Amino acid sequence: MHMHHTPADSLIKTLTFAVLHFSVAFGVSYLITGSAPLATAIALIEPACNTVAYFFHERAWARWGQRRGNRAAAAPVHSAAVQS
Repeated sequence: MHMHHTPADSLIKTLTFAVLHFSVAFGVSYLITGSAPLATAIALIEPACNTVAYFFHERAWARWGQRRGNRAAAAPVHSAAVQS
């Protein structure tokens, strides 16, 4: 069953994921460094860097998909029917 998500649902999901991401980044950073201020800085900076990287990742995938689509459109169509 496919559930329809409203824009408000998407916003709530995004915000809860942001809290989850911050919490994981803080927890891992704190375990490694033992410093709450440093862990906080890492937990704030890492998601921002990840967001920028994701943007470029999406752009690269879009270009790759477009090139792949262009190759498929240019490929000759082979008939499976055997002619006698």
